[in-house]
Amino acid sequence: MQKKHLALALLVTLVWGLNFPITKLGLRGIDPFVLTGIRFALAALPLVFFIRRPAVHFGYVAAYGVIFGLGMWGVINYGIQVGVSPGIASLIIQLSVFFTLGWGVVLFNENLRDAQLVGAGLTLLGLAGIVVTQDGSHAVLGVMLIVLSAFAWSVGNVIIKQSGVKEIFAFMVWASLFPPIPLFLMAWWMHGSAAFQSLPANLDVMAIGSILFQVYLATHFAYWGWNSLLKAYPVSTVAPLSLLIPVFGIASSMLIIGERISTLELISIAIILLGLAVGLYRRPVTLTAKDQAQPGNAQ
Repeated sequence: MQKKHLALALLVTLVWGLNFPITKLGLRGIDPFVLTGIRFALAALPLVFFIRRPAVHFGYVAAYGVIFGLGMWGVINYGIQVGVSPGIASLIIQLSVFFTLGWGVVLFNENLRDAQLVGAGLTLLGLAGIVVTQDGSHAVLGVMLIVLSAFAWSVGNVIIKQSGVKEIFAFMVWASLFPPIPLFLMAWWMHGSAAFQSLPANLDVMAIGSILFQVYLATHFAYWGWNSLLKAYPVSTVAPLSLLIPVFGIASSMLIIGERISTLELISIAIILLGLAVGLYRRPVTLTAKDQAQPGNAQ
């Protein structure tokens, strides 16, 4: 991966890591499905009136929007509200890496290198270490919801890759049209009109700041960057980079909302970083004298 693309990946994962505790601030007074619906409504409007529709089958746009908005972020936010801490949620969502690697093999005939398999094993060990350190305060339902959202993220990655979309930002804007109505209907189904009646009183400066961060940084910028990487590289190369998200997510949760982590959790995070380094490592190619003599190998 080129250095500029690696820098973009680091910035995207930083924004996404910060997004977890910042979203938690917005969830203090707003229903999770309403908050997510507002996020995607603002991500689509008014830009959709000024940006041309991406030149791909519209089914890809609609499918990605629903899976991305409702299946991933609506479910994540609900999981956080029912008890999963933002830092731990940012870690569990990384199960999407393993789902995505599997999709790459099954659908795109990608081959996994031995280093990727070893790296995946180490990161799975690190994730397991985080899970077993939990003291039971996180509801099983919440954990399962985050796992479901991880699967949804992997499906979204496949849709992006399969669509072959080139207008990444336009794709994100138009896809954002589809989640709000299902999200608002979900809020109504679960909590009735109370989910909407309490909204005006809870839209304070903190909640508005949380929404703006989610719309313009976590959605517009970060998904443009992430999907651009998916367009340029195999999913098996891009997916492991998301393992940086929980590092930033847990660290920012400690700073912003005072989340505490144990020594064993810190060790598990270090194992995840090691797994990421192993998985991304590629041995430099050494050209033989015969290869160097071939046309096209001149520097």
